[in-house]
Amino acid sequence: MPLDPQARAYLDAVAALGAPAGPQTPEEMRAFSSERNRHFAGPPPDIATVEDRTVPGPEGEVPVRIYTPDAPGPLPIFVYYHGGGWVVGNIDMTDNLCRALANQTPCVVVSVEYRLAPETRFPGGLEDCYAATVWASEHASEIGGDPARLAIGGSSAGGNLTVAVALLARDRGTPAIAYQMPIYPVCDTDFETASYRDNATGYGLTRDGMRVYWDMYLAKPEDADNPYATVLRADLANLPPALVITAEYDPLRDEGDALAEKLRAAGVTVEHICYPGMLHGFFNVGMIVEMGDVAVERAAKSMAAALATAPAIAAT
Repeated sequence: MPLDPQARAYLDAVAALGAPAGPQTPEEMRAFSSERNRHFAGPPPDIATVEDRTVPGPEGEVPVRIYTPDAPGPLPIFVYYHGGGWVVGNIDMTDNLCRALANQTPCVVVSVEYRLAPETRFPGGLEDCYAATVWASEHASEIGGDPARLAIGGSSAGGNLTVAVALLARDRGTPAIAYQMPIYPVCDTDFETASYRDNATGYGLTRDGMRVYWDMYLAKPEDADNPYATVLRADLANLPPALVITAEYDPLRDEGDALAEKLRAAGVTVEHICYPGMLHGFFNVGMIVEMGDVAVERAAKSMAAALATAPAIAAT
């Protein structure tokens, strides 16, 4: 179907903010990303409690933000990894989304402020996400959560980190994860898929932009073959059930679709939703693109249903 009119209006509004032209430094990228978020975030949903704290990481403390809704516990725990190409983004930029998911599921959300590239390259940010997830499992009772109902998720680069954390948990034997939600995830370095060609420019995220993100994220060229980075190349057997969300006008659509297919082929229970007329990032801009709020509500219901009865996948 054609690009959704609200998605087009969002692109026009972002363009009107005056993104810097040409190559940008990471600092410039982060500054514009923060400005865009301030412009489009809207009022935060009410929630019972929000707590900022730090948890032990591989090379120092990792900041997290814990969202607890007004609901009887113990609740499922959802550890969330923000997007931004591993280069931009922070827990402030997904504050509204995490509040909504916590309220609507309901669950305790632990949002992770992992270290960013290029200052910290692969696998530094991934190890931060894994450490925070282990902490959430081990300290579940402290935050009103149920360690047997631990879920993970994230968008774009955060979707990549979601699958990578699930792989690490499987391979290292802990923690047991019950559910994963990669949202339009980055999965591979193949820039010649049909969706990369068809949506290379004009829809927010660009093919050239993704090349820059990958270049900043990977520490060395051979990391492109590491299955914890290019997760589509991993053995995906014995991973937790997944909800994979993709968008029609997203350069990453085909690799997200391929991830869902490969998970299913590996014996993983998969719900895959490709939203027609939508573009990369729509999940977090419900103030402008109504389908974003629809998708969040649907995701919360899917996660709630999956965590209501399914035990965590035993790590092996």
